[in-house]
Amino acid sequence: MADIDSQIHPDLFDKVTLVSLASTVAILAIAVLISRCVVPSSTSTTYKALFVWHAFDALIHFLLEGSFLYHCFFSYIPISDATTLDLASLHPTPANYLGRSDRVHGSQVGGDNPFAKLWMVYAKADKRWAGADVGVISLELLTVFGAGPLAVYICYLIAKRDPRVNIWLLVIATAELYGGFMTFCPEWLTGNSNLDGSNFMYLWVYLVFFNGLWVVIPLYVSYVAFGEISKAFSAASVSEKKTL
Repeated sequence: MADIDSQIHPDLFDKVTLVSLASTVAILAIAVLISRCVVPSSTSTTYKALFVWHAFDALIHFLLEGSFLYHCFFSYIPISDATTLDLASLHPTPANYLGRSDRVHGSQVGGDNPFAKLWMVYAKADKRWAGADVGVISLELLTVFGAGPLAVYICYLIAKRDPRVNIWLLVIATAELYGGFMTFCPEWLTGNSNLDGSNFMYLWVYLVFFNGLWVVIPLYVSYVAFGEISKAFSAASVSEKKTL
């Protein structure tokens, strides 16, 4: 337990940090590879890109955020096993979490598990991800078990060139934007007490860039989907007028 605090504040470019960043690039590469295998070559560049994004999105939700939930539920130590110094360095677990108040949960007690170490890297910038924050967990349950499968379904519809995909693109984009707002609004209202933007890496890479992806891209997804749905309504309106 003595190394918990050093996990949250290590050197900016240690081995764990570099491997964690590389894992995100690897997931993106897998998404690109999948798109080349299943998306018809005649598909527009826009929808090829949307396939890659949603494949990447699904993999992130299942692999990374799924692992976060795993550690929130299944990685824990009894409070009685921690010294006073250990407890001071841990992100506290809410009382009566999962019906108990005698445990500390989260990646912070995940030991040498690679995913626990990955989340401890991100916890440098947002301490909530080191432990079991019930607000974050509630959002991630919806993300992993709702948005993840929906992203896979969207990839399927794009591969099948099904125009109904635009409806679901709007749904998931709205959900992602709402989730991002609900993740950070509590921090904005409380003076960013769990956030650390003291250096370029924490502020611009972890907090702004990685979270900004789920703002900028969903906005673009909404723009594309809304445009396609509007075209469909316009075409239907013209067709209806011709039959009158």
